[in-house]
Amino acid sequence: MSKNTAAITAVGAYVPEDVLTNQMLEKMVDTNDEWITSRTGIKERRILKDPEKGTSYMAIKAAENLIEKSGIDPTEIDLVLLATVTPDLPVAATAVYVATQIGATNAFAYDLQAACSGFLYGMSTAAAYIEAGRYKKVLLIGADKMSSIIDYTDRTTCIIFGDGAGAVLFEPNYEGLGLQDEYLRSDGIGRHSLKIEAGGSLMPPSEVTVAKKLHFVQQDGKTVFKFAVSNMADVSELIMKRNDLTNNDINWLVAHQANQRIVSATANRMKLEDEKVLMNIERYGNTTSATLPLLLSDFEQQFKKGDNIVFATFGGGFTWGSIYLKWAYNS
Repeated sequence: MSKNTAAITAVGAYVPEDVLTNQMLEKMVDTNDEWITSRTGIKERRILKDPEKGTSYMAIKAAENLIEKSGIDPTEIDLVLLATVTPDLPVAATAVYVATQIGATNAFAYDLQAACSGFLYGMSTAAAYIEAGRYKKVLLIGADKMSSIIDYTDRTTCIIFGDGAGAVLFEPNYEGLGLQDEYLRSDGIGRHSLKIEAGGSLMPPSEVTVAKKLHFVQQDGKTVFKFAVSNMADVSELIMKRNDLTNNDINWLVAHQANQRIVSATANRMKLEDEKVLMNIERYGNTTSATLPLLLSDFEQQFKKGDNIVFATFGGGFTWGSIYLKWAYNS
């Protein structure tokens, strides 16, 4: 029997209907469309406005979209992983609720948190379970309601983030397709450069933390940008060298949609043509854990069996990494 690798066999996605454009932000904070577009590449983002709906709502919708498209029986799913920084509740894992709601009654489930690298880390986790032969079908979801943790009077963060969810199904493959290699990294030096200061065990919620808006995302933009540009490019170049891949061998770059300039810098280091660099940041902004699966969903029809895809991410913590994957089916 040939080696068992973990391949993506289905994709699903969901974004809320409500759109927050740059022009709308101009009326909320001191900014403008030209400034936002030139520095980030973002034109609009989706917002889940209903206060009674959390991250689980979008995760369920993305999973249901995958189930409908693939025709899979949810009871066949062995494991549900949810990458998110915005769980519904602090203790009860959101993935558990999602699994129950989609009918994955034979699966166990848990959340995974690595900021914007969460989905990439989840790919590694899902693949490890598949390659070990423990499970046959692993559903990996990336979902975040970033609007729930953004201060819309802070122009350094409110222009960047949006809400959304995406999902993929991992299954065993015996044709040499699927996940080929990974290089995942982290460094605690970034702990204070991208954070939510209050709400954890170090600074529990209080009247003071709420009054000081310490439950919203805070970002040292210059530091994060500097580390993201160098590290995303470094790991992407390394994964190519380690697998003897040239720019001609790569069909697609699927990079975290944090900033158009960061993605372009990574693509330039890889010497990739623009048409190989997948981008949808202009429509969604940075959806954190959902950016990678949303790219896969938006461009799924262009993928062909055997395509070489390089994934790259950078997130708070700091966390970052790259994965080399061979696409497993003709879309």
